[in-house]
Amino acid sequence: MKKTYLSVLVDNHEGVLTRLSSLFCQRGFNIDSLSVAATNDETLSRVTIATTGDEEEINQIINQTKKLYEYEGMFEIDPNDSLIRELLLVKVAADEKNRSGLLELSTIYKAKIIDISVGSIVFELTGKPAKLDSYIENLEPYTILEMCRTGATALQRGDVKMTK
Repeated sequence: MKKTYLSVLVDNHEGVLTRLSSLFCQRGFNIDSLSVAATNDETLSRVTIATTGDEEEINQIINQTKKLYEYEGMFEIDPNDSLIRELLLVKVAADEKNRSGLLELSTIYKAKIIDISVGSIVFELTGKPAKLDSYIENLEPYTILEMCRTGATALQRGDVKMTK
C-alpha cells in the first residue's frame, strides 16, 4: 500500500466533484485528502486527490477517472519531484503558563499566529503533510480546541505543465 497523489484536470462546472468522489466511493476506495479549485483557465478545475492503495487499485482509479465525461487530463504526482502543501489552522487553549511554550513551538515550525484571545491562540501553518503531522503531534501536551486542515495541493517542479 502506498500513498499516491493524483492531479486531475476537469471541466469547471457543477456536479463534477460529486461524480469524481462517487467514482471512488462506488469502488470502495478511500480519499485521504481532496483539494479542488479553478485554474488559471476558468473553464478548468484542478483536483488534487491523495489516496492509499496498491498498484492495481491506483491503476483502476486512474482508468476509471479517465472515463469521466468532464475529464481533461491527469498525472500522478511524484512526491520527490513535486511541491505538495497543506494548510492547517489550529486553535489551542493558552494561558500565562503555557503561552511561551506555544510561542516557542510556533517559532520552530514557522507557524503564524493569526489570532490571540485571553484563552486561546490560533496558529496557521503551511507545509508538507508530514510537517503538519509533526506539529500536531508536538501540540499533544496542550489542549487543542479546534483544528481544520485543507487537503493536499501539488504542482510538479520545473517547466512540466499538465494541459488538456
